[in-house]
Amino acid sequence: MNNIKTLIVSFGNEISLWEIPLFRGAVIHAMENANVLFHNHLDDNSFRYRYPLIQYKRIQKKAALVCVGEGTEVIGEFYNNANFDLALGGRTSTMEVERIDAHRTLVQTWDTEFRYTLRKWLPLSSDNYKTYQSLEGIMEQCAFLQNILIGNILSFCKGVDITIEHEISCVITKLIDCHTYTYKGVKMKGFDVEFKTNVSLPDYIGLGKGVSLGFGMVVRKYDRKENSKE
Repeated sequence: MNNIKTLIVSFGNEISLWEIPLFRGAVIHAMENANVLFHNHLDDNSFRYRYPLIQYKRIQKKAALVCVGEGTEVIGEFYNNANFDLALGGRTSTMEVERIDAHRTLVQTWDTEFRYTLRKWLPLSSDNYKTYQSLEGIMEQCAFLQNILIGNILSFCKGVDITIEHEISCVITKLIDCHTYTYKGVKMKGFDVEFKTNVSLPDYIGLGKGVSLGFGMVVRKYDRKENSKE
């Protein structure tokens, strides 16, 4: 089944964008022998090179944990073993859980399209950045980014053991903003975009690079007719 579980643990504590890595480090440090899904380190010299199943986010300016698939099954270790007084750089914050939302999403292609926002998306490696810069027109650059986004969606599906059997359609409908971010000490071009695709995706998962640190966060957009039916 392509039915993917997600669990969003929202805290009442506000954090800044630059504090997300500190939040991640503090959560891991607060636990003894944290499960590999919290940090993706197999040992001192090797890593779990798969899609991160526990992601550290800033949602509505507040700290949050987004757990995907198997990540929803290990989050209890944080509650059972962690000290909730987390050191975020120069300050200590007592984390207070505000709400926990559990969802299931049937991830597959459909005959219809879904609209999403994608924030702080890091699609470009050092190699494909050069290719992107060499493209002269906006349409060519957008088509290039669309192909990368399809690859990001496929990487997510592979990371949660889902096989997409039909062709993925994906169109970037709006480029909202573009900023330079630092990820792992490297400056990268990041995009805020809106896109539509025939793949149903869970809210708040990440696509692209740096998803464990809140980059590339996906949220579905609903039109007024859909909202009126809920």
